[in-house]
Amino acid sequence: MTANANAQGPLAGLRVLDIATIIAGPLAGSLLGDFGAEVLKVELPGRGDAIRALRPHKDGVSLWSKVVNRGKHGITLDLRQKEGADILKRLVKEHDVLIENFRPGTLERWGLSPDVLWEINPRLTILRVSAFGRKGPYAEKPGFARVADAMSGFLNLCGPEDGAPIHPGYPIADSITGLFGAYGLLAALFELKNNPDAPGQVVSVSLFESMFRILDFLAVEYDQLGEVRHRYGNRNPYAAPGNVYKSRDGKWITLAASAQSIFERLCHAIGKPELIDDPKYTDNVERLKHSDDLDTIIAGWFAERDAEDACRHMESFDVSAVRVRTIDELFDEQQVHANDMLVSIDDPELGPLRMQGVTPGFSRTPGAVRRAGNAIGDANDEVYKERLGFSADEIAALKDKGVI
Repeated sequence: MTANANAQGPLAGLRVLDIATIIAGPLAGSLLGDFGAEVLKVELPGRGDAIRALRPHKDGVSLWSKVVNRGKHGITLDLRQKEGADILKRLVKEHDVLIENFRPGTLERWGLSPDVLWEINPRLTILRVSAFGRKGPYAEKPGFARVADAMSGFLNLCGPEDGAPIHPGYPIADSITGLFGAYGLLAALFELKNNPDAPGQVVSVSLFESMFRILDFLAVEYDQLGEVRHRYGNRNPYAAPGNVYKSRDGKWITLAASAQSIFERLCHAIGKPELIDDPKYTDNVERLKHSDDLDTIIAGWFAERDAEDACRHMESFDVSAVRVRTIDELFDEQQVHANDMLVSIDDPELGPLRMQGVTPGFSRTPGAVRRAGNAIGDANDEVYKERLGFSADEIAALKDKGVI
């Protein structure tokens, strides 16, 4: 699917000022941009957002930034200088949302506290992203996704049962926090829409809180039962069977048989219907007690078959078993293309490139990827000359001072 730069989306007309860095805050902005918001990205002059230094790169261009900052235009502006802070205040007048993720107290030191910004734009909604939350003994500590993974309890669930915790190969806390940030902004904007006289507010989200929230029942399980969950490797700790099995041709297959009816179909699929009435496997509680024995049986079945044949056979019995995919395989996956999960974009810096499409889908006002992440300061002329009315001499002077 080719990106549609002219699509409107349900957030058309919303204006977002994104002064955040790296991933979580900028991702929240790009998610709004996917659905039509006009997002202006603010970066330091010269080096830009720190994400531009993170691999991967092509021809010196950050590929990560192309996705995390997609749908945005950008300006360069040093908020640490008084002239830069003053320019931001002018931009705040014409925006509905500000996104920031500096350590608590940083904006206040720059003279850009919420109270100052609300004097300029009383209905401004401010998303403040932090590592650990804005209160408490960790509030001012630096933190990244890996730290939030560990502190939240999430990391304790990842890895082999008898081995060290294993970080996912991706900063998942940043992505989860970006999602919570976008969700929080939309909730605040909905309230503001329904209360025309209401002032703006701060929406606070942190990596630590976001990762703790998605652990779902682990807190209430400990509170009510005193149980502490640990690592189970690839085994499903809630239902059996559920594990990752190796096929004869060396592929990995994940299988889930969480319901009794699925387990019974699985028994027929592997040619062992007698397991259905075996007291060790009569229900999920008993199967979890004897999951080692059950895994041995199922692993043996997969080990005697090639992955594609095994998965097709399981599908014929309506059992969920899927081969673990790599990213190159997803580019050829029919299901991906049927749901427009990849879009093609013509980028001024890199030419044609493909990235994930927009989710969720809307039947009447769908979102769209309008452009890949911006080049540093690609909208400087438009913003400083046309919108703010700076003369060529004023712009030159600001550049000389390193303000823009």
